[in-house]
Order: sequence, then structure tokens, then C-alpha cells
Amino acid sequence: MATENPKHAVLKQKAIHEGQEFAGIFLYLAFFFCAVVTNQRLLLNEYHISYFNYGTALINAAVIAKVILIGEYARLGRRQETKPLLLVAIYKAFLFSLLVFAFHIVEEVIKLLVHGEKIVAALHHIRMDLLLSHCVVVFCTFIPLFAFRELQRVLGEENFRGLLFRTGATTKSDLGGTASLSSGATSVASVRPQTADLANTQKPK
Repeated sequence: MATENPKHAVLKQKAIHEGQEFAGIFLYLAFFFCAVVTNQRLLLNEYHISYFNYGTALINAAVIAKVILIGEYARLGRRQETKPLLLVAIYKAFLFSLLVFAFHIVEEVIKLLVHGEKIVAALHHIRMDLLLSHCVVVFCTFIPLFAFRELQRVLGEENFRGLLFRTGATTKSDLGGTASLSSGATSVASVRPQTADLANTQKPK
């Protein structure tokens, strides 16, 4: 039992971390998707068409958040992480948008097959224009998401959260860095005259 406790602790910590990652991505995507639904609702309201599709937006946010975690677990886009962060964020946003696009195609095909359609007919009845427009919205939503996640990867999770949620975190770190540099400079400057005096006293008269 003593050897199993550390394993259970590691698994519990990993599950908590993955749950926090999923919750953060889900809330971010849910905010944007609900904003899109609200915009569509206001536009359709002018034509007296009722549109209330927030449930679908939340489901899509949860599904896409899980797809992102699966893609990161599969190490998608890791080869490009040595490039500038902006390029990495755009590359990963495009790559994961293609993954979401493929997932939606499979989802639509399965729905049509359940309703009795054949594979060829199911592929023919898929609205590719709607899927492509949805993926464009997803791509634009992914760019800031992966930009923040790349910053978190480079800075470290604790430092990144400290910069976002702690008041004056950057100011204190900057002041600490400048103070250490200034103290180091003054100590070196104070040592130099002392060494010069010792050299002068040790010279033979």
C-alpha cells in the first residue's frame, strides 16, 4: 500500500491539472461561441426569427476543448516550438482548426449514417460551406488562445499565472532585477578603489 500511495497522488494531481486545463479552455471557447450566437440572434431578430442556440455553443466548446487536449497529448505542432511565439501560435491555431474540421466531418457523417444514409450520400449532404465558415471562426478564436498557451509554456505555469493574476508581479520582478544589478555594480565599483589602494601601498618606496 505504501508504494501505491505516491502513484495515486501523482494520478490525482495529473487529473486535477487536466481538469483545470479543460476548464480554462472551455470557458474561453464558451465565451467566444456564446458571443457569436448572440450576434446571430440579434441579426435574425430583425427578421422575426427566434434563435436560441446557446446549448449547442456550450457543447461545441466542451468538445473542442477536449479535442485540443487530445491534440496536445499527441504532441501536435511540437516541432515548430523553436520558432518565434507568434508564428508558433498561428501554426498551432491552423493545425488544430484542421483537426476540428476533420472532427466535425466525421461527426456529421456519423449523424447521417445513423439516420439511414449511405456513406457517399452522407458525404454529399454535408454542408461544407457551413463547416468552413465555422472553422474560420474557430481559427480566429484559436490564435489568442495558443498565443497565451505558448507564453505559459515559455514562462512556466506559475510565472504566467503570477503575471496574469497577481497585482504588481512584473513591477516587483523588474525592481528586484534592477536592484540586484545596481547593487552588483556598486559592489564592483567599491572594490576597485580598494584594490588600487592596496596595490599602491604594496609598491616598494
